[in-house]
Amino acid sequence: MIDYRELQQQYEFDVYPKRDLVLVRGSGSRVWDSKGKEYLDCATGHGVASLGHCNEAVVAAVRAQVDRLITCPGTYYNDTRARLLEKLAAIAPGPLNRSFLCNSGAEAMEAALKFARITTGRTEFVCANRAFHGRTFGALSATFNPAYRQGFEPLVPGFRFVPYNNSDALTGAVTDETAAVILEVVQGEGGVHPADPDYLRSARRCCDERGALLILDEIQTGFCRTGRMFACMHAGVVPDMLCVAKAIAGGLPMGAVICGERIEVARGKHGSTFGGNPLCCAAACAAIDYMVEHRLDEQAAAKGTDLIQRIRDAALPIVREVRGLGLMIGIELRTRVKPYVLELLDRGVITLPSGTTVIRLLPPLTISDKDIDTVVNTLLDVLRNPSH
Repeated sequence: MIDYRELQQQYEFDVYPKRDLVLVRGSGSRVWDSKGKEYLDCATGHGVASLGHCNEAVVAAVRAQVDRLITCPGTYYNDTRARLLEKLAAIAPGPLNRSFLCNSGAEAMEAALKFARITTGRTEFVCANRAFHGRTFGALSATFNPAYRQGFEPLVPGFRFVPYNNSDALTGAVTDETAAVILEVVQGEGGVHPADPDYLRSARRCCDERGALLILDEIQTGFCRTGRMFACMHAGVVPDMLCVAKAIAGGLPMGAVICGERIEVARGKHGSTFGGNPLCCAAACAAIDYMVEHRLDEQAAAKGTDLIQRIRDAALPIVREVRGLGLMIGIELRTRVKPYVLELLDRGVITLPSGTTVIRLLPPLTISDKDIDTVVNTLLDVLRNPSH
């Protein structure tokens, strides 16, 4: 029998910390390893599989498209791409109606940074403490955590960081040289910290008054995860650019920058070979249709409220705080979470750390009530009676 761990170790340029299992199959809220063990997936590839693994609608759309046309560069028009662009404009907040399509969240952020500089003629950016926006040079420059930045300096100049959810600090940092303010509506890697609605509204006012753009990073919060199609809708705030990715295409790699009317970029100033390819566009069309038809925003809101309340009601001494919005949930412990994440994995529930003290839950939005019961019961048992 092939040892796939050994095979991968032999040939992979390995930059990822690994869990000791080989995942080979997924369906809905569950995945299976090479030994046949079943897991409830509350990580969903960092929020990618929000419709569940191998969603039938997405699979059917991909199968149909793969027989028609797989790739088509942006220099040509394409029917499937056109339909996706129309859908994005229909679901986006406010007047955001033009999109640049790419392949990942980091690429979306890179595009937004370039679009901000060329639109405003300014060079500086204001970002938040604890922010995470990606690992490419521009996105990394907007990322706060020194652990991600160390070894790659000098990064792109012109980035300043201010405390999150502090309107006075943000307002004080925006100057006539600020091209854009960049914020996550919920900080994911930074510990699952939701933005206060008034903070986002203040950021919008500040940008309007000083001629800066507002870029909202909804790479993890977008597409119903927080109980609205996009998390900024909770505050009624419309950015100039909305960066999205992860859940957009039901598991296939895609990102986008959805732009407002202020954004102007001349032809030839940016592009992407694979961005907006028909295969991923077909998957995204099917995924968005599924989200709307099944009202996954409402499902996420109801299920998330229930899940958060049940954990809070347990009043466990080890739990410092439970935070979240919809089905993006962070459980902050009074100790390091890695042993608990590993024990949950051993018990058949896949979770994520967020920093050193927060367990992050990003289950599929389609997760059943029965599976939520299993997740909650297992989580509370592990936190009450850890074996380590």
